[in-house]
Amino acid sequence: MWIAYKTIVIKEILRFSRIWVQTIFPPIITTSLYLLIFGGLIGERIGTMQGVDYLYFIIPGIILMTVIQNSYANTVASFFLAKFNHSIEELLVAPVPYWVILLGYVSGGVARGFVVGMGVMLAILFFVEFKIDNIFIATITFLLTAILFSLAGFINAVFAKSFDDISIVPTFILMPMIYLGGMFYSIDILPQFWQTVSKFNPIYYMVDAFRLGFLGTSNTDFPTSISVLLTMIIILVSIAFYLLKKGVNIKT
Repeated sequence: MWIAYKTIVIKEILRFSRIWVQTIFPPIITTSLYLLIFGGLIGERIGTMQGVDYLYFIIPGIILMTVIQNSYANTVASFFLAKFNHSIEELLVAPVPYWVILLGYVSGGVARGFVVGMGVMLAILFFVEFKIDNIFIATITFLLTAILFSLAGFINAVFAKSFDDISIVPTFILMPMIYLGGMFYSIDILPQFWQTVSKFNPIYYMVDAFRLGFLGTSNTDFPTSISVLLTMIIILVSIAFYLLKKGVNIKT
């Protein structure tokens, strides 16, 4: 099982590292633009948010946004391609447990999220110096977020029947959730109704916990945020394992 797991993970890492110009480099460029426009130009007009300079306030959100997007994108693209070229069938007939297959693909998504996240952090250091307030909280949130969206990407790939299907969810569901999850603002500035609505968005808890680790400030206590993330992970693991075991859109 270890050999099977290691093989899947190595294959996943090689897949995105060989095309680093498409997978790793673009998020770094995008981050630079976000910092220039939102942090440098607009941030001067906004001033502070939650008692923190706006430039520093958006840094955790920008980093976590790239982790979400890349963890999701790696798993959904990789597993769908495995279905498309029928290579997943060879893996399914091999003596490899379903949980090892799922863990391997999710680990690949986490690896890409980690690599891109670290690259973005290094890029940010060229613009502004920052210090992580609590490395434990930041690391746990970083890891759980990558796991959660790797699982979400896997589920999307299972249901996808064409290349168009793997872009619908990121475009019409994932991106609105990201931008409405407090990435670039504090929900304190919203009317009470929209504050309540925001608390139903799981990304809000990820960003809030990650911001707590980075800056030491948050709207929600850390145990609550982690509980939401762990609950979502348990739900998605159950769904993904069930779909893989039943062979939904995989076995013919």
